[in-house]
Amino acid sequence: MARKKHSSMEEEAQIDMTPMLDIVFIMLIFFIVTTSFVKPSGLDYNKPKASQATSKPSANIFIGISKTGVIMMENRQVDIERVTANVERMLAEAPEAAVLIQADKDALHGLVVKVLDNVKAAGIDKISVSAGNE
Repeated sequence: MARKKHSSMEEEAQIDMTPMLDIVFIMLIFFIVTTSFVKPSGLDYNKPKASQATSKPSANIFIGISKTGVIMMENRQVDIERVTANVERMLAEAPEAAVLIQADKDALHGLVVKVLDNVKAAGIDKISVSAGNE
């Protein structure tokens, strides 16, 4: 009985998938690391338009104010008197925190100013108010 020898052509025809899998995993890690994780304020609001609005880097503390006067922090409703305490607690967790206030264009001006005062009283100097640029 004659044995057939495997030719070297058959051995070279196999494709090594290891380098391709390495590249896929490196790309996956790259996309996971570069993804920005944005915490939504939990409100649907219409931002006022501003012709001089500039884009700022992502803030750490988001405060949403609806047109009906609802204040949202960390996807929960907060009373105006509790804004300072909540911001102080978040500031203790992240000392370099900045605040972004997202107020509806129909929100009461006085309420927005009160929220700004409470944030300032908590000891944060980096405060931004979100506005559209259209």
